[in-house]
Amino acid sequence: MIKVENVIKSFEGRDILKNISTEFGTGQTNLIIGRSGSGKTVLLKSLVGLHEVDKGAIYYDDICFSTLDFRARKAIRKDVGMIFQGGALLDASTVAENVKLPLDLFTDQSEEEKMERVNLCLKRVNLENAHKLYPSELSGGMVKRAAIARAIVLNPRYLFCDEPNSGLDPQTSIVIDNLISDITKEYNITTIINTHDMNSVMEIGEKVVFIYEGQKWWEGTKDDILHADNPELNDFVFASAMAKRAKMSVK
Repeated sequence: MIKVENVIKSFEGRDILKNISTEFGTGQTNLIIGRSGSGKTVLLKSLVGLHEVDKGAIYYDDICFSTLDFRARKAIRKDVGMIFQGGALLDASTVAENVKLPLDLFTDQSEEEKMERVNLCLKRVNLENAHKLYPSELSGGMVKRAAIARAIVLNPRYLFCDEPNSGLDPQTSIVIDNLISDITKEYNITTIINTHDMNSVMEIGEKVVFIYEGQKWWEGTKDDILHADNPELNDFVFASAMAKRAKMSVK
């Protein structure tokens, strides 16, 4: 579980996050949604420590992450997996080398032990034949699956995903959504996904937090959204659906 208590974050005197409190449960997919500029990306970066909060606290289970020094945070980060928007694979490294990187950085395992874990993770994301390929040789969906394999190679307790479906077609997006959801349950991970894709929300949104102008404006499940009495949320859902429809008609 990750708990957020009364978090405030400002840049140049402007409040970006305004007294946000919520909880993200273990073994479920927790989604953060909101318009561009709403503060959802700042919230995600604050959760992983890329931004320091000005007030409030962030807890990883019973540990107050916000008050830890660099060394103590490094110990927790061994339990964190991250899937970046573009995949963030190293272009000059093979798929296997990319997936192995966290093991090189954070473990003292032998090369044989590392490759055994790499093979297991690549098989889990259906990339068992992609070891020697480079990122430039992969499709968009394969890049995201390789990024997922790298994110889970240390068997993390917490998984953060920044727009994991960005740039993907609808069918591939569903594959990625289901893979993240399955892995979350299989390994009992606290998974937090930053997204604007309402298809993802309605597919795997077990907990959804809607950020509006820096505030937690609504939270609930994907089923609750259909009956929410919240004009700003309804406008966001409608606008997202229309934008998706327009994009598909152009294609």
